[in-house]
Amino acid sequence: MLGAVTHYKMLTKDLPRALSLMASKPEVARETKYYLERIRKISSIEEFLADNRLFAYALAAFGLGEMSYAKGFFRRLLIEGIDSPNTLANRLLDRRYREFVETFNFARHGSLTTSFTRTQQGVVDRYVRQRLEEQTGAQNEGIRLALYFERRATSLNNVYDILADRALLEVVQTALGIPFETVMSPIDRQAEMIKQKLNIDDLKDPGKLQKLIHRFLVLWDARKSLSAANPPTLLPYQPAEFGLRPDLLASLQSLTARVF
Repeated sequence: MLGAVTHYKMLTKDLPRALSLMASKPEVARETKYYLERIRKISSIEEFLADNRLFAYALAAFGLGEMSYAKGFFRRLLIEGIDSPNTLANRLLDRRYREFVETFNFARHGSLTTSFTRTQQGVVDRYVRQRLEEQTGAQNEGIRLALYFERRATSLNNVYDILADRALLEVVQTALGIPFETVMSPIDRQAEMIKQKLNIDDLKDPGKLQKLIHRFLVLWDARKSLSAANPPTLLPYQPAEFGLRPDLLASLQSLTARVF
């Protein structure tokens, strides 16, 4: 079996080809065809939310597929938009929600929203990349985490963006040797621990970013090898779900219940 580092390098060496192969898979091509045919006809938030298949595709493209039940929450996000710093999308720690609203910016562009490239091919490109990462994760979760971190790294503004996302945090904790148990610490304390070992601006440097990912994958492989050799006692681990951490998700659900 290929090690995580070797597998990652092979995949990223010809990423366009891997993405093209994923896009051509029947189930992916079928959902993409439906999305592109339908999105051009959508002119309002209500129409967007009413088409379950279309809405699910859009959410999946942003890694938010598990939130398909929360239409009331997304209605509020889309109605408020992002033009005011006080809107909910701008206040949520997980920046994927802001990216989603920025793409489907009905609050600013109205019925023209779905005519832009970013809501058509831009969403398709995101969806295909997401599916590739999911497929890779079925073989090696470490590779999926690495691909996800690479994709999002340059858009991170501060360590709180990392703390808000369990997958990003998993990579950083592993690469920097920060114990997983620290998630029980106050959020500001966790932020300080990361700041002491990571300059967030370094993630915008391709060389430094790849160095961090390489370190993560080496340590991931080492941990998995130890766990396989000593399953009862060494390195208990449960893979992090991608997306909001449970404490933040609970707060989000509570907020949605109060608002709607």
